[in-house]
Amino acid sequence: MPTRSNDTLLGGCVRLHQPAHGYRAAIDPVLLAAAAPVRPGQSVVDLGCGPGAAALCLLWRVADCQVIGVELQADLVALAKKNASVNGLENRFSAIHGDVAVLDRATLGHVDHVISNPPYLPQVLAAPDKKGDVAFVETVPLAIWLGAALDAVREKGCVTVIHRADRLNEILAALHGRAGDIAVLPLWPKAGAPARRVIVSARRSVRNPLRLLPGLVLHRADGSYTDAAEAVLRRGKALSLDAPLNDGDE
Repeated sequence: MPTRSNDTLLGGCVRLHQPAHGYRAAIDPVLLAAAAPVRPGQSVVDLGCGPGAAALCLLWRVADCQVIGVELQADLVALAKKNASVNGLENRFSAIHGDVAVLDRATLGHVDHVISNPPYLPQVLAAPDKKGDVAFVETVPLAIWLGAALDAVREKGCVTVIHRADRLNEILAALHGRAGDIAVLPLWPKAGAPARRVIVSARRSVRNPLRLLPGLVLHRADGSYTDAAEAVLRRGKALSLDAPLNDGDE
C-alpha cells in the first residue's frame, strides 16, 4: 500500500490524508477554494479533485453546499472519500472515478460551480521522469479540460481555476466565446515579483467584460506569509473576486 501522510489545512481545521510522495496538496487548492464564489446551498464539481483538498476547504467555508469530486486515479477517489469522512463532511461530498475528457454531463447535472486545479505541465514541457505523473502533467490538454468544466456548469454558472500565470493566454483562449465576466486574480510570491499563479473565474454564456483584479501578495521579504495570505490560508477567509453577478446580467 502506498505511504500516506496525515496533514492539515486551514490552520488545522481540515484534516487531509494524502500520498507521502509525488503531488502533495500545498496552498494552491486552499487558494482555489477561497476564491470560488460559492453560496450556501449551491452545487459544485471539483474536476481533478485528488485527495479532496480544495473540496474539503470549500465545504468547511461554505455552509450547506454540495461537492462532487471527479478524479482519474482510483486510489485518490477512495482517499478523497476517506478524507470527507474524517472531516465529518461525507454527507456533502461524493467522489467519482472519471476522465475529464469524457465527462458525462448527465451524471454531474447542471451544477452552479466548477472548481479545478488542473495539471500544470503540458507533455512537451515535462521532464522524462514526470511524464507519467498525471497530477503534474496533462493527459488532457488544458483547452479540453476547460471545455469540460464549461460543459458541466449550468448556464450563467461559474468556473474557477488556479493555474500557472504563463498559461493565462491559453486559459483565456479556451474561454473565449463561451464565457464572460472573467476575473483574473494574480498571485505574487513577493511584492514586486512576477506572478507565478493566477486564479481565473468565468461565467458560462455571459458577455460581461474581463476584470483584472489587484491580486494577492503571498510572502514578505523574509519568506513568511503576509497578513492577507495568512487570513486566507490559516483562517479560511474568502478571496473576493467581487460579488457574483445575478442571473439577469448579460
